[in-house]
Parts: sequence; structure tokens; C-alpha cells
Amino acid sequence: MTVTSPKGFRASGVAAGLKPSGNLDVALVVNDGPDYTAAAVFTGNRVKAAPVLWSQQVLKGGIVRAVVLNSGGANACTGTQGFRDTHATAEHTATVLRGGPKPQMIGAGDVAVCSTGLIGELLPMDKLLPGVTAAAKSLDKDGGGQAAEAIMTTDTVAKNAVVQREGWSVGGMAKGAGMLAPALATMLVVITTDASAGNEVLDAALREATRLTFDRIDADGCMSTNDTVILLASGASDVEPTAAELTAAVQEVCHNLAQQLIADAEGATKHVAIQVQGAASEADAVEVGRTVAGNNLVKTALFGNDPNWGRILAAVGTTQARFEPDRVDVAINDVWICKGGAAAEDRSKVDLSGRDVTITINLREGEMDATIWTTDLSHAYVHENSAYSS
Repeated sequence: MTVTSPKGFRASGVAAGLKPSGNLDVALVVNDGPDYTAAAVFTGNRVKAAPVLWSQQVLKGGIVRAVVLNSGGANACTGTQGFRDTHATAEHTATVLRGGPKPQMIGAGDVAVCSTGLIGELLPMDKLLPGVTAAAKSLDKDGGGQAAEAIMTTDTVAKNAVVQREGWSVGGMAKGAGMLAPALATMLVVITTDASAGNEVLDAALREATRLTFDRIDADGCMSTNDTVILLASGASDVEPTAAELTAAVQEVCHNLAQQLIADAEGATKHVAIQVQGAASEADAVEVGRTVAGNNLVKTALFGNDPNWGRILAAVGTTQARFEPDRVDVAINDVWICKGGAAAEDRSKVDLSGRDVTITINLREGEMDATIWTTDLSHAYVHENSAYSS
């Protein structure tokens, strides 16, 4: 059930000393082929970490033979030295893989780099590069679990997923528990498949999958500088699925990982699905869902087990979506406490004692719908993030 479940992949996770805790902090995922096609999506944040800028260049070539990842430092907002360090990491990764027990025909331009952690500080290269060497020596077809553990920051659990198809499969790992408000991707995600697929097919499949999964979770309205989702194809199964089949499998893995991310969101006591129905367009449905998900008054009400539908309706009113205020219906956990923009069923009927919450908003303007997943806003979230860098 890991990133190495598909054929043709090895991975590892080691402790290089980047984390004061001594936990695993350097991961390596290697594609042993025979194909090395790849696609990726990156953060929409205009402030991009050095590894994102590097990996964007790598992906232009359409070939990725290895992904090296570290936690314990984001290498973001670190200037030209940070980019040099990313280049050095890719170069070192290629060098050690060329000389390993399974020598790779690999250069720095075939290595994607991902980092996660505190923004604004250079990585300790005297620890990172030996860690990459150790990770290369530890590569194993069963190493996906260690790799997923090594990319954790404030995550409480490692995140893995696999989808099996007839003769081929898709696997993946992810990290993320905060800054979950993506635009194109979220946090760090590596997805692998042993299917045969060209770059255009992979790119289309990944973009469609992320649009409907990672791009529809929003824990805290904060967009990371390091968000990266990479899809690697080894072709080791010798099966070439249709574009639709590949897209469906990739989307299933992405949905699974996205739900694990939102379930592990920092300080969350509620797992909230905001279902927007009856929208005039999909864009309207997504905008309404995102706006309600990011509204602090709604989020704090959910933390306090308060079914305050007025806050939800007020949030909807700040959007550009097409709707008439006196036609909107709102339900919380299937109790329609607002009908036609006014009070309806007794709000005391809403049971918010559990973790799972569903908010349904019917705009009554069309046939389109969308679901955004979010969390509440708790004391624990504030405490964790107020002391993150100290």
C-alpha cells in the first residue's frame, strides 16, 4: 500500500539529522523503468521555493528518474544560494545513483527535488548530502513506507494509497497537515504507476485528478511555497491503459491521499464536507464551497458545535456566484435549518457531537455541484502555529 507497490520503483527513508527529533527526514524514490515519463503540478504561490523552481525545469524535459525529498527545511526564500543547494542535491543524487548496486543512466536534470519545513532558512548541506547517500544505499522495493514517514513535518501519520487494476497499478504517498489551500497541488505528493503512458496522457490525467481532489481541500486558507505533486510512470507492467482508465485510477489515489491530508489537518476536531448544489456553473459551486470553507466564523462555530447557518449564508453572500438570497437552502448533517434564505427546521436538531460534518448549500440556480473539504478552527491549531518556528 505504498509508492513502491507499482512495479519498477524503489524507495527509502533515512535520518540525516535535519530534524532535531532525529526522525526520518530524507526520502528517495527511484524509477527503474523501462519508461521514465513524468508529469507534475506545482504551487500557484508566486513565492516559490528553490526546489519548485528546479523541478519545474526538470519536468520540462518530461523525464524523471528519481525524486529526492527532505523534511526539516523548506529551502524557500533562500535566494541564489538556496537554488545552488537544490542543484547540488540533484547532482549528488545522480552521482550516487550512477555508482549504486543498480547503476542508473542519470544526470541532475533527471532528478526532481522537493523540500518541506520552515521557510527562510538554508538547508544544512553537510547533513543533507550524506543523507542522500544513505538513502541511495537503502533503496528497496519495499521502502515506500519509510519514504512516506521521512517527508512528514507536523503530520501525525504517514499517508499512503494504492489502486490495483487488471495487470497494473497506481501508488502514492503524501505529506501535509497545514497550509492546505492549494492551487494546482498540495504539499508534497509522489504518485507512481507501472502503466505505460506518454507525457501528454500523464499530464492530462494528473491535472484532472488534482483539480477534483487536492484542489478541493482547504484546511486553513494558506497556500504553501513548496506544493508539488509528481506522477511517475515506469511502464514495468507492459500495460497501456486508456487515458480514461489512467485518469480514473490516478484520481482515486489522489482522492484517497487528499482525504488523509484533511483528516490529519493541524488541530482539527471536525472533518467537514461542504456540498454545493444547484449552481449555475461548476466555477460558482467551487467558489461558494471555498468561501464557506475559509470563513473563520463558520469554522469557529463548528469547533463550538454551533449550527450557525447565518454565518454560512453570510459567507455565500460575499461570492460572485449567481444566486438569489431568498432562494438559498442550507442543511447541516441533513437537517435543513435554512430554507429560502430564512430559518426552517429547529437548529437544535443538528447533532455536531461527532467528527464528521456535512454542510449542504443549494443555490437553486442550475444543475452543477462541487464538494470542498475543510476543517474547523480550534485552540490547538492556533497554539501549534503560533509556536511553529520556535
